[in-house]
Amino acid sequence: MSSIPDNFSYTKEHEWVSISSSIYTMGITDYAQAALGDIVYVQLPTVGQNITEGQVCGEVESTKSVSDIYAPVTGVIVEVNQSLSQSPETINSDPYGAGWLLKVDVTKDPAGLLSAAEYGQITA
Repeated sequence: MSSIPDNFSYTKEHEWVSISSSIYTMGITDYAQAALGDIVYVQLPTVGQNITEGQVCGEVESTKSVSDIYAPVTGVIVEVNQSLSQSPETINSDPYGAGWLLKVDVTKDPAGLLSAAEYGQITA
C-alpha cells in the first residue's frame, strides 16, 4: 500500500501537487514510483518554459520502462530539481520530499486535480 499525503492534490496520471501561494511544486506519486521500479533517469523541462495542464512535460526512465510526466497545472517553470540529474533514485526513496520534480508559477487554475481520498480510490 503506497502512502498518499492528505495535504497534496493529485492527477489521474499519478502526479502530485503541493500548493504554496501561486507556486505549485510537483512530482510523481509513491504509487507511480513503485510501479516504475528503480528510476535511472529523469528528463525535465527548463526554467522559463511554459507547461500546459494535461500535456507531457518530461519523462521518467526506470529499469522497466520510460513513462511520460504530465503537467498537472498550466504555468511557467520557476525551478527544476537539479539534484535528480545526479541522483534520480531520490524519486524512489522520497517521492513527496527530496524527489520533487518542478516548481511552477501557475497562470490558470487547475481543473482536474483530485483529493487524496479520490486518488486513493483510483489506486486501490
